[in-house]
Amino acid sequence: MDGVRPTRHGRSGFLAPQAVVTAEQRVRAVTNLLVDAAGGTAIGAINSGVVLLALALHIGASTVEVGLLASIPLITQVLQAPAVKLVERVRRRRLISVTSLFLARLALPLYASVPFIPDRDFATGVLLAAALLHYGLNAVAACSWNSWIRDLIPADVLGRFTARRTLVGTAVSAGATITAAFALEQAETSARLGNMIFSGLYLLGFCCGLLSIVALARVPEPMMGPAGPPASLGKLLWQPLKDRNFRNILRYLASWQFAVNLATPFFTVYIVRELGFGMSFVLCLTLASQVANVLVVRGWGQLSDRFTNKSVIAAATPLFIFSIAGMAFASELAEGTPRAAYLFLLHIVMGAAGAGVGLASGNIVMKMSPEGSATSYMATNALVGAVAAGVAPIIGGWTADFFSRRRLELNLEWKSPTGVDELIGVAFSHWEFFFLFSAAMGLYTLHRLSAIEEPGAVAPREIAQHVFSSARRTLRNASSVAGLRLAVSFPAGDLIRSRGRRRFLLEPVYEGAGAGRYEADQRAVGTLLQSAFEEQGQTTEFDEMLAKLR
Repeated sequence: MDGVRPTRHGRSGFLAPQAVVTAEQRVRAVTNLLVDAAGGTAIGAINSGVVLLALALHIGASTVEVGLLASIPLITQVLQAPAVKLVERVRRRRLISVTSLFLARLALPLYASVPFIPDRDFATGVLLAAALLHYGLNAVAACSWNSWIRDLIPADVLGRFTARRTLVGTAVSAGATITAAFALEQAETSARLGNMIFSGLYLLGFCCGLLSIVALARVPEPMMGPAGPPASLGKLLWQPLKDRNFRNILRYLASWQFAVNLATPFFTVYIVRELGFGMSFVLCLTLASQVANVLVVRGWGQLSDRFTNKSVIAAATPLFIFSIAGMAFASELAEGTPRAAYLFLLHIVMGAAGAGVGLASGNIVMKMSPEGSATSYMATNALVGAVAAGVAPIIGGWTADFFSRRRLELNLEWKSPTGVDELIGVAFSHWEFFFLFSAAMGLYTLHRLSAIEEPGAVAPREIAQHVFSSARRTLRNASSVAGLRLAVSFPAGDLIRSRGRRRFLLEPVYEGAGAGRYEADQRAVGTLLQSAFEEQGQTTEFDEMLAKLR
């Protein structure tokens, strides 16, 4: 098995780290990590989220219990705090990750037994206990996994690797979601058949989990750097807080996690109970969101590598925020096709925007973590985010009854001698208040984002220009109208404005290539530009542009 090498003490052991990881081993590691992603996301699709909530409703769980179940995957992330000390002491991150994941996935057979427990209260207790076991040990594994992969994957390809892993995982998740949607539709026909279907879904997830663990065990682990002086857990978690820029990152991520998780965990309850759709429809919405994610995640990864993670977040966040606010207006649409189409549109936009926010926010934390201290930085981030995300659905659950008995109406009327005409009438109640408040909190996160400093930051407007330029070039090449091609050719103004970004954009390309190659390419580009100007009789304009660049 890859990775079984002598340790730094000269002894070999099970899943031991390596002093040297070769380039060939790194390539094989990427393949195994993709298999791990496929198995892990299959579990997420058929055993978590909507399916887990459907299981809770199937056994008759109360609204309070559903709220608690929604908070468990979030609040258990605080276990990454003691996991830091475990990693620092054991110093075998692969062993910790593989062992924790194996124990966590033993909870899946427990889920499978829940439908067959006759006592409702006891069945709900087993369900909550299995969720605590599953998500708690997953949190321990995530802490060591993040540090391990941070040292394994080179920083210059981290964005592309993350995008590729996310793409593979999301594609598998989409197929698994279709399977789960069909299964849930059949489960609604009878309670007995539903018991069998839910049990089968969780046993299938257990098999996927075993496949994922085998692949992950074959990924080599670079040996951690020399251990420093012994430090308490508090000091390990306090160290990242001394970094001013990292504190700004934490403020942003905490506010974002709170804003998003205040509303999104209740989308399923809202769509099923308030709007009258079935669980299979909810999973179809999830699939639409995943397809949108698949279609754009590679593009977000490329933008993240070319520009910065902060710029991608600033461009994607408003799309997600407005989609959350849009959920509050779903009940105002006519039932049937119009309402269903509206929900699909919102989920497609959220899937696309969420891909950008998720990819870039994860990358920016890893990028800003100093070499050798990634474990404590990652755990501090997870701890702060878990508290913010875990508290949000609990607050939502506690105040649900308060808003369910109240209603806010906004009416715009036109009064004339012939009578009164209502122009606009909007009413908000129950979960809709949460969607609007969550969107307002999301707008606050943009303010927190502005305080983060990331080298080479590019304004969201310039990312939009990059996307538009790509589309414009496509139109130009496909169009047969010469006048249109001329109208969009040679953006001299953009060239001048991009001078300030020349260092950021070109240095990665020419790094290590020597000054000769850069100067030769620079002269070649200058010659091409001069020829283009001269062909259109704009020699004077070229001289003026050259003077500005100098």
